[in-house]
Amino acid sequence: MEELFPKDTTFSVSELTSYIKLSLESYFQSVIVEGEISNFKNSSSGHYYFTLKDENAAIAAVLFKGKSKYIDFIPKDGMLVRAKGSISVYAQRGTYQIIVDTMEQSGIGDILKSIEELKKKLAAEGLFDQQKKRPLPRFPKTIGIITSANGAALQDILNITQRRNNSISIIIFPCLVQGKDAGETIIKQIKTANEFNMADVLIVGRGGGSLEDLLPFSDENVVRAIAASKIPIVSAVGHEVDTSLSDYAADLRAPTPSAAAELVTPLKEDIFEFLENSTAEMYEILLNKIAYRNLLLQSFSLEAMELHLRKIMSPLIQRFDASKDMLFNEMKNRISIAKNNLVLKAQKLENANPQKILDRGFAIVRNKHTGKIIKNAEEVSKNTILAIQLAKGSIEATTIEATTFAETQNN
Repeated sequence: MEELFPKDTTFSVSELTSYIKLSLESYFQSVIVEGEISNFKNSSSGHYYFTLKDENAAIAAVLFKGKSKYIDFIPKDGMLVRAKGSISVYAQRGTYQIIVDTMEQSGIGDILKSIEELKKKLAAEGLFDQQKKRPLPRFPKTIGIITSANGAALQDILNITQRRNNSISIIIFPCLVQGKDAGETIIKQIKTANEFNMADVLIVGRGGGSLEDLLPFSDENVVRAIAASKIPIVSAVGHEVDTSLSDYAADLRAPTPSAAAELVTPLKEDIFEFLENSTAEMYEILLNKIAYRNLLLQSFSLEAMELHLRKIMSPLIQRFDASKDMLFNEMKNRISIAKNNLVLKAQKLENANPQKILDRGFAIVRNKHTGKIIKNAEEVSKNTILAIQLAKGSIEATTIEATTFAETQNN
């Protein structure tokens, strides 16, 4: 390329910048650039300031208010767009940018697309279910803060918590909040706080930043660690317009770290007021109960109490008397039945008494030598000595002849 200036030409900064400005703005009066939006800012004046980037480079861009009203979408970080405009050099800072005239959406950027896909996956698993959210403790004794030890977010949280209630203990769990290693340090501090039960509530977050800066808080493992925490977690990532997947997994999402400090830290004055009101309310309830009991006692005289007691005892006494009569009658019936049974059994025994049989003229015949009762003539022979038991007394006899039953029948 032919040199525009002699080789050893010396320029002032202003001269060199002027040449660069003239060259760039002349050669790139109308360009179309496709890239991903990053560091998007909507200024109070209505101008859009952002960066267009790809994998290897980035360029600053601005879309002024007069042009912004003609685009049909709201730009945001991660969005892939096609911007048409011209290159402008800002001499005072030695920087260049593209002045965008028109811009259209080319599609969702890779970052937003991957975040959206992960969000759908985790939502399908139930990690974001509202019924799994735990309430924040009303009066926490210890608040844990998981954030950068050097960030402004930490100072904001500390200032607010100390101002609202300096009696609450604060434990700082320092971690990285951006970069490829940030996710691991965030997870480690969440697990540490839970393992040793070091806090009643945790604030996890950081201050504002670009979409890339906030990526660790949309990391799948970080989101799972937040959802698995036994300690309630408040997500406080970025500014109010920023969102991360941690916001969905946490028990509560705060728009900013400062707002998170407000949410978890009760005002000491409010606690004292609550205690005073509760004490007064309890005292009033007790007085009312005592007064009510006094009124009840005043309505009872000795006569009224005796009458009341009689009313209570009367049905009980009647039941007792009825039960006593029933028991007495039952006992009489059972005794009568038992007596009758005894009489019948005595009668049977009396009828079976051998003496009674003898009294009717019968006798018991035994072999005198053996003492065996003789029931059959075949059991004796001639000259057998018999002992005959009568109703009164006994006699001895000697058999002369024994005749069997069969012989008697034949005769």
